[in-house]
Amino acid sequence: MSLDKQGIAKRIAQEIENNMYINLGIGIPTLVANYIPEGMDVVLQSENGLLGIGPFPTEAEVDADLINAGKQTVTMLPGSVLFDSAESFAMIRGGHVHLTILGAMEVSENGDIANWKIPGKMVKGMGGAMDLVASADNIIVAMQHTSRKGDSKLLPECTLPITGLKCVKKIVTNLAVLDVLGEGGFKLLERAPGVSVEEIEKATAGKLIIEGEIPEMQI
Repeated sequence: MSLDKQGIAKRIAQEIENNMYINLGIGIPTLVANYIPEGMDVVLQSENGLLGIGPFPTEAEVDADLINAGKQTVTMLPGSVLFDSAESFAMIRGGHVHLTILGAMEVSENGDIANWKIPGKMVKGMGGAMDLVASADNIIVAMQHTSRKGDSKLLPECTLPITGLKCVKKIVTNLAVLDVLGEGGFKLLERAPGVSVEEIEKATAGKLIIEGEIPEMQI
């Protein structure tokens, strides 16, 4: 049984530490806001100019003017602040964000990430992705392990336009948790409940490193 998007977000939330400033990318990463461990003090940053994002709003809480970088309506926690994008990117480029969680279309075994463009398809731009991957020391990718056609998205080399080089540290997919090793390769740390190591091997085109018994994720 592979994880759904909520399950991936729940597992990534376990990587969060107290007092972190965190940027959540578009897609699955935004769901992480709903699973911040109770009692933990963290601050979520959005590159369109918000520091202190709360959980997604209920229908009664929706404010159409209050959105994240993915144009989704969000809530603000007490003490939150709003500012312009120049201030926001100064925070990112200045290295003041402790953890960046991004979606991806492909990740290579040496940590390259492709997450902004499919050739031939219209896109509005890469948004803050390039600044985030160029400035962050700790990047976790949330993604599906394979495409809808069943092709692996964990590759020896990315085939899509690159967003950043050698920057991804960890990946959480619907099948597994993996470290990206500096010398190249995906080290398998955990497998999704009910998913076998063999299934993960079959779904991974890049070099997969398996050491000892691989535990199931605790969600």
